Amino acid sequence: MEEWGTKPIRRIPTLVDLCVQKAIDNVRYLGDVGETDPYLLDLFLPHCTVEQLTHIEDSTVDRDLSPVTNKLWKNFYTQQFGSKSTNVVVERMKEKRVSFKWRQLYEAKLKDVEEAQQKSFERIKQLYKKEDAKKQSRQVQLCTKVPPSSSYKRSFFGGPGSSGNTKSGIMKKAKQEFLNSREVQNRSAMKKVTVHNNRSTPTARRPIHSNPSIRKPTHLPGKSAASSSKFSTPTARRF
Repeated sequence: MEEWGTKPIRRIPTLVDLCVQKAIDNVRYLGDVGETDPYLLDLFLPHCTVEQLTHIEDSTVDRDLSPVTNKLWKNFYTQQFGSKSTNVVVERMKEKRVSFKWRQLYEAKLKDVEEAQQKSFERIKQLYKKEDAKKQSRQVQLCTKVPPSSSYKRSFFGGPGSSGNTKSGIMKKAKQEFLNSREVQNRSAMKKVTVHNNRSTPTARRPIHSNPSIRKPTHLPGKSAASSSKFSTPTARRF
């Protein structure tokens, strides 16, 4: 609708308008634009995405579209990396007195960002690896030592191959328990009492292998009474 004087009138679209609208609706299918007039490109190329604009430029043969697309790539740069970064690039080109196409600047900046992100991902990955290594070191690990052979066990517990002076802990423990048992202690106490009684009571000398339970007769045949009195002394018990 356009105003003509004071009354609005309906504008009839031209054939060019219909063609431009058709190109906008099917911009994703466009490729080589050939010798299309620049003013027509300015009408439908701004509706392209980064991938679509890249495809059109790469598909167009024997023609540089940068006079039309340069400002579009600058807009993509600003949208992707911010107006501050765009202004920095502009100032640097002025200082260096150089000029680059904004598509080149966009692709270079995108590559730098991707490399920085990749390095950041690698650092994060290394941190996760270190943390996993710490967790693994704190976990209980299975013992992989080979158990001793049967010959070593026999040697350790006093079997064949062990030295005569070496005693195992089990044998020492059994011997100590035996010495501390009540039966052994009672026998030791009885032996001490017997020794004490033998020292306090005088006894007659007798053969070593004589039986203490058999007393010798007081009178022997063919001997005098005086000689028989010699054996009248009771003998002490022998243990």
